[in-house]
Amino acid sequence: MKKSRLIIVIIVAVILIAAAAGFAVYSSGLDAAEPGNTDPVTVEIPSGSGASAIIDILDEQGLVKNRLAAKLCIRFGEYDSLQANNYIFNKNMTLKEILEAINTGDFNYLSKNAFTIIEGATVPQAAEAIAEKMPFTADDLRKKWSDKKYLRQLIDQYWFLTDEILQDDILFPLEGYLYPETYFVTAENPTEEEITEMLLDMTEQILSERKDKIAAMDMTVHEFLSLASIVENESLFEKDRPVIAGVFMNRLAKDMPLQSDITVLYAMQEKKVDVTYRDLEIDSKYNTYMYAGLPVGPVCSPSAAAMDDLISYEKTDYLYFFATEDGEVIYSKTLAEHEKVVDENMWY
Repeated sequence: MKKSRLIIVIIVAVILIAAAAGFAVYSSGLDAAEPGNTDPVTVEIPSGSGASAIIDILDEQGLVKNRLAAKLCIRFGEYDSLQANNYIFNKNMTLKEILEAINTGDFNYLSKNAFTIIEGATVPQAAEAIAEKMPFTADDLRKKWSDKKYLRQLIDQYWFLTDEILQDDILFPLEGYLYPETYFVTAENPTEEEITEMLLDMTEQILSERKDKIAAMDMTVHEFLSLASIVENESLFEKDRPVIAGVFMNRLAKDMPLQSDITVLYAMQEKKVDVTYRDLEIDSKYNTYMYAGLPVGPVCSPSAAAMDDLISYEKTDYLYFFATEDGEVIYSKTLAEHEKVVDENMWY
């Protein structure tokens, strides 16, 4: 009897020791593959990858210390939403850290290229900024953005795009619609279409938040963006935007030409301060000296702040403004007052 008990005790002890040893091996197998190695390792998890396939991918990249332990971990762990994407890990990470990042699609571990479209940028400038980080050229992007068949597809896809962008006098159909922001691209080889949709999705978000207010101004979105883009680039300081917006609104109400140098420079595709009388003679539907009302389209990418300043423009009696060399804006109610200000403060 005592001998039987002893045998049972021994068996139990062996089982416990084996279990403890097995657990130790298992736990150790989930440790970092190469502690201290923080070199980045890019991992692509294709769409539709199962748990076992993901372990195989990680193992091929040298991120798995013990393959069996990894298979058990992903099988019995609570990893029920493993997300396909391109990730950047390192061999100093434990398997659980890696699997948690994949399970949550942790943005901090996503492989990403960033590009920035600055406020007031034009389509050519945006294309250049994007192409620096993408597998296509700025010329490729501009061609895509001028393809009328593709543009009609976008018009069908986005509520704020209309046939107004297809007018013959438009230089760049998507001008004003590429929202200025820093964008993070996680796809390894994104297409022109994917990048375009990323930009327009952001624009849709911004415009949807202001849709009712824009409609209350009795303007189409295209007209609104056209004026907001002028306000964006006519203002050096934020404090002046609502007042300058008010000046243009007053001019529109009185059927006066907007006479914005910004629109002339855009028609010329130039950047300078000194706009000459000869420049004002350029025959373009963007030239608000030659043609009354709004230009045929936006002249840059306006920010949300510029949009809001146009929506909440300051109501004054001003019809003119002039910016001094230090950026101060002087406003006038009459042409005579304006001409006097220009004579006294001309600096270019």
